Amino acid sequence: MTSAFSPDVRSALNERIRFYRELGIYDFYRRGTEVSEASATDATPENAYPALSPLLQPELREEMSARKSAAPTVLTPTASTLEVLTSLPERGAADTATALRIIREDLGDCTRCKLHQQGRKQIVFGVGNPQADLMFVGEGPGADEDAKGEPFVGRAGQLLNNMIKAMGIRREDVYIANVVKCRPPGNRTPERDECETCSPFLMRQIAAIKPKVIVALGAVSAKNLLAINAPMSELRGRFYDFMPRGGDPSWGGTKLAVTYHPAFLLRDPRQKGEAWKDLQMVMKFLGLNPPAKSPE
Repeated sequence: MTSAFSPDVRSALNERIRFYRELGIYDFYRRGTEVSEASATDATPENAYPALSPLLQPELREEMSARKSAAPTVLTPTASTLEVLTSLPERGAADTATALRIIREDLGDCTRCKLHQQGRKQIVFGVGNPQADLMFVGEGPGADEDAKGEPFVGRAGQLLNNMIKAMGIRREDVYIANVVKCRPPGNRTPERDECETCSPFLMRQIAAIKPKVIVALGAVSAKNLLAINAPMSELRGRFYDFMPRGGDPSWGGTKLAVTYHPAFLLRDPRQKGEAWKDLQMVMKFLGLNPPAKSPE
């Protein structure tokens, strides 16, 4: 960013970056082309600075982030009034627990999407061991979770507890979160804009915890984490290399596996055996000793 930009352009950029900071988005991507003063004076902020365009089009941003030519870049502060807001505030935290607390404080009493107006009682951030090797990610809180403020505490949560126990570990050993932090009304599936608004905070949670394995519970979680639109039959049965957007480049990322959501298993218990196969794959990777029998 140079001082060649006019005050109006700098002001527009400042407001645009502040807007994305409020959404929990801190990383911007360079298209590999220089910005001219002519293009910078175009009418809209997204045309004024192409590095912001991928943020306006999430599907394009995800595509660009996978390309070798698209590298994260930090806006360089100048003496102008442009406020640089691209650094993650939790990166300077002394430990993971502190980092998660900073992310939670940044989330605040969130009003970034319409879910806050549709009956949610409280935000359901996440729970568990900040140093967990294993992290479970669901799609969103239900009524019990909304009442208690903790993910997976209802009937589906009890089944998840049994699944974790069958792996030879405790709920306290893992970290559990959701793609969206507020209960969708009637426990409906979170909508795309709600997931896109909330998922940056999940990415920051993952980046702070740095688990060895993430288990995506259900298609909504898998598709939002992997940006892949595929049926569960194609998503399951393998590991994916995963790096959360905004993750520390010095961290090599994690492995991600997909299995059925516990709520689905309650509706179709016949698939419990398939879910157990997925968990056994995770156990093998983590070096966990299989218990004597599979979960009931």
